[in-house]
Amino acid sequence: MEHVAANPWVALAYLVSGVCFILALRGLSSPQTSQRGNRFGMIGMAIAVVTTLVTHVPEKTVDILLTSLPPVPAQGVMTDYVAIFEILAAIGLGAAIGIVTARRIAMTAMPQLVAAFHSLVGMAAVLVAVAAFLNPVAFGIADVVTPLIGQPFAVIHGVSRVEMILGVAIGAITFSGSVIAFLKLNGNMGGAPILLPARHAINLGGLLAIVWFTFLFFQTQEPLWFYTVVALSFALGFLLIIPIGGADMPVVVSMLNSYSGWAAAAMGFTLHNTAMIITGALVGSSGAILSYIMCRAMNRSFISVIAGGFGAEGGGGAAAEKIDRPWKRGSAEDAAFLMSQAEQVIIVPGYGMAVAQAQHVLREMADKLKEEGVRVKYAIHPVAGRMPGHMNVLLAEANVPYDEVFELEDINSEFAQSDVAFVIGANDVTNPAAKTDKTSPIYGMPILDVEKAKTVLFVKRSMGGVGYAGVDNEVFYRDNTMMLLADAKKMVEEIVKALG
Repeated sequence: MEHVAANPWVALAYLVSGVCFILALRGLSSPQTSQRGNRFGMIGMAIAVVTTLVTHVPEKTVDILLTSLPPVPAQGVMTDYVAIFEILAAIGLGAAIGIVTARRIAMTAMPQLVAAFHSLVGMAAVLVAVAAFLNPVAFGIADVVTPLIGQPFAVIHGVSRVEMILGVAIGAITFSGSVIAFLKLNGNMGGAPILLPARHAINLGGLLAIVWFTFLFFQTQEPLWFYTVVALSFALGFLLIIPIGGADMPVVVSMLNSYSGWAAAAMGFTLHNTAMIITGALVGSSGAILSYIMCRAMNRSFISVIAGGFGAEGGGGAAAEKIDRPWKRGSAEDAAFLMSQAEQVIIVPGYGMAVAQAQHVLREMADKLKEEGVRVKYAIHPVAGRMPGHMNVLLAEANVPYDEVFELEDINSEFAQSDVAFVIGANDVTNPAAKTDKTSPIYGMPILDVEKAKTVLFVKRSMGGVGYAGVDNEVFYRDNTMMLLADAKKMVEEIVKALG
């Protein structure tokens, strides 16, 4: 349907779709406008999908859909008719899976769901690239050469070879890396870094090998070099992510998001699909920018993130796993009394709050404190939880007012003037070891200075556990800290009862 693809209305539809995606990203930059941003994203994707179908469906199938089936259709027409409904059935199946997953998934499992979706994008790019390599003529990226002797063969355009190999390499890295991220986030693998000997040299060697075999494929179109790049890319994605510790996992999620976007953009060039190019470039660039912002928030090198293995170099965390020091235990009644007498309470949520699903009762506690005349604020660390914005999403779900939620740089100076810091399920992002212990896996990461508050109330299941990075927190043992050992939701419920 070349005349449809060249139709200016198709270009206009893709342009509108791209504008919707830009508006979606703008809306998602703020909790207040995130729902509107999601709607723009869905509208843009619907326009892109419908336009792509119309562009690539054969004319005979369009005629069938617009009129009626002939009594005795030609074989080619029936084949086209079946093909479009196979596509629609696949779309329907995917939509059904997406709807069921979205309705059933817990907010606590959102990070691993995002990682799983990234892996699907990566694998889709790999499969499209393989399909294009196996039948390049159908994709319009090759010329058929008929030799004097022998069978005709397809010669893939040079630029298409580059696009194809880039798409398959980035897609394979995204897939295997996202699978490892999913396993770590889901608890199937430990959160501690798995440090392979000479891993940086291995990663660099793998990257150089991919570049070399990419060059060979560009020169010869040899299937062996193509599939070698695929295999090496799968291995490199595994090697890049497995050394990264749990404390750095939010940056990994953001980085893999960027990779998935670039993979989609590369496949967009292969498929000559403007919408995929625009969407992939937007996702890739926005993911890269977010990764850079998060690296700054964690005092990490952006190049180190791309190279992989930027977690702990040593085993400092294991050595500090247990500290045999005295600590003070408090009750819900103690916490209720201290907070009700305070002028300002800063609440610091973490992944423990998410696991206990305590965000709703936490908001109820804050409402009761405000009724007592207490000023309540929420302090959010950029990497609290296990994906970017994890805590913001949970608090928004509980209808916490947006003007009470503050990022680290906006509220850190207020801890010293606050009566109570109420830490619920956060460990690594409040750990002073990030500033003092050079052997710690979180060293250099900016933290929330909760220890500067007059009183620190720390909600934790037990003293035996450590944070996701595998290190203990010195704040537990300070004179101004009171440990509230219990399930986060149950403890906050008891505090609400004590507040009356």
